[in-house]
Amino acid sequence: MAEDDLLSQMLHAWREDIESVPFPQFTELLIPRQQVRPRCVPGASAARVTKATRRTDA
Repeated sequence: MAEDDLLSQMLHAWREDIESVPFPQFTELLIPRQQVRPRCVPGASAARVTKATRRTDA
């Protein structure tokens, strides 16, 4: 029973501590612009898979 009382006291103290700090208020939400990547150009030097290979060890 003493443990329950101690845990309850700790929980109430924690809640009081959390509630004593005001939640931040934002007047304006600033979201940075996202970077735009260049479109993929056909024939670029990127490796391409042209034909799927079948596993032979199955």
